[in-house]
Amino acid sequence: MTTRTALAAMILIASTGLTACGDKKDKDASKPAAAQARAVSVGSVETRPLGGGVEASGQLVSREEAAVGSELSGYRVARLYADEGDWVRAGQPLAQLDATLLRAQVDQQAALTAQAQAEAKRVAGLDGQGVLSQEQIETRRYQAKAQEAALNELRTRVSRMTITAPVGGRILQRGVQPGQIAGGGTTPWFTIARDGLVELDAEVNEADLAGVREGQPVQVSLPGGQSVSGVVRLVSPRVDSASRLGRVRVRLPVRPDLRPGGFGRATFGASGASVTAIPETAIRYEADGLYVMTVDGANRAHQTPVKIGQKGGGWAQLVQGPPAGTRIVLGGASFVTDGDVIRPAVAAIQQAAR
Repeated sequence: MTTRTALAAMILIASTGLTACGDKKDKDASKPAAAQARAVSVGSVETRPLGGGVEASGQLVSREEAAVGSELSGYRVARLYADEGDWVRAGQPLAQLDATLLRAQVDQQAALTAQAQAEAKRVAGLDGQGVLSQEQIETRRYQAKAQEAALNELRTRVSRMTITAPVGGRILQRGVQPGQIAGGGTTPWFTIARDGLVELDAEVNEADLAGVREGQPVQVSLPGGQSVSGVVRLVSPRVDSASRLGRVRVRLPVRPDLRPGGFGRATFGASGASVTAIPETAIRYEADGLYVMTVDGANRAHQTPVKIGQKGGGWAQLVQGPPAGTRIVLGGASFVTDGDVIRPAVAAIQQAAR
């Protein structure tokens, strides 16, 4: 090989190498931007019931209590048919007063009534005939009616000698003893929880009352470690001016371990009111306000200012911001800047939807 031939070969090899490097750079530059984009978790703006998170404590109380006693006085309690903890139905006998003396009075009054009625029958049709004065005739008729009224009153007493339950439910307290003399006082002999219904009377901070709705699910924890599912039945229309607390009644299932006077702690779940909300992990806190990173159809991120309201269950109410259905960056929003092209992580989207 001559010197001129060798030199030509070296020039050809160098030219080939430069061409290969140029082709590699062109290929790297031609890679799509999406392939080089950061993979981030993406969720969406949703319309949903705002999660709970509000906690409150309170006392277990009967939804309704019926106080049972005797309207009569001077009669001895002969027998008791029920005790504390018993379940009774409406109209079921609870106690019996001794009616021996009263029945004798009824028999005596029945005889007087029959005599007065017989006297009244004898003067029937004698009005204006002069046989008896009109005053005597009216007196006999009045006496017959008076004796009959007295008999009815005694019979009413007899019917009330048996004390019955006005409602069905569970007896919470018994305040009468066998042999006791009825005094016709105001102290109840029996206290009955109607249908055995027990509720939690929770005290909720004024600021949290706005997030509590009727029908909202509630989890109630008891001192023994049990957890009971309930539902908000009533939200008080007023707030105590001294404590700034409002009362919320939580309806609970009928269970033997729910006793009025006990303690419970409520955790309120999602309310029935649907709001536009975003996951709290999507909120970006900047010096000049709050932002989220929205994602357009080309998977490009845009910084969008927002205003939020109530929070609960990992979600925040969106007072001002993008509409429902808008995709937003979750968690890693601080690593994404305005205008970045991202690669949405599908698995994260499905997890956020759950």
